[in-house]
Amino acid sequence: MRIVPLILAAVTVPALWPAEAAAERSPQVGAGSSVVRYRSDLVPDGAAARAVTASASGTLTTLSVRGLLPGREYGAHVHTKPCGAAPTDSGPHYQHVADPAQPSTDPASANPRNEIWLDFTTSPSGNGFAVSHVNWTYGDRRPGSVVIHETHTHTDPGHAGTAGGRLACLNLQFEPR
Repeated sequence: MRIVPLILAAVTVPALWPAEAAAERSPQVGAGSSVVRYRSDLVPDGAAARAVTASASGTLTTLSVRGLLPGREYGAHVHTKPCGAAPTDSGPHYQHVADPAQPSTDPASANPRNEIWLDFTTSPSGNGFAVSHVNWTYGDRRPGSVVIHETHTHTDPGHAGTAGGRLACLNLQFEPR
């Protein structure tokens, strides 16, 4: 396991929150603060990533990466727990309505409307970007991380939501309420 420094940026998207809601409370923003690499062959030295997720009126999540392998498909999802020494420490995908059967591979639960999917394909220089918007908010049950996987996410029954091995993980930290 190697912890890689992460570049952070403040992101505000005022158009997503009505003025009266913004005056009552600020959006819950979670930003990635460190990257844990599990596979250096697919996440090389010098690779960096940034994830920001904001939840107020729906949930908007962005992921940007640089320094990965060029022209390659990766999957990425928001997970329930923080990163750890083992790839599985980040737990399952965060689901708005949790599937009682875990790991969830039923398309009725494992889909981009109930989970946050951030699949991307890197450019010739190894950079990538993904965005997800869902119509629900985290509420009191907040996710812990964003995990980068080795393939784009599958959607077929019995494999829905799977995207191969866990390559890297970014912890999310939220602003206090």
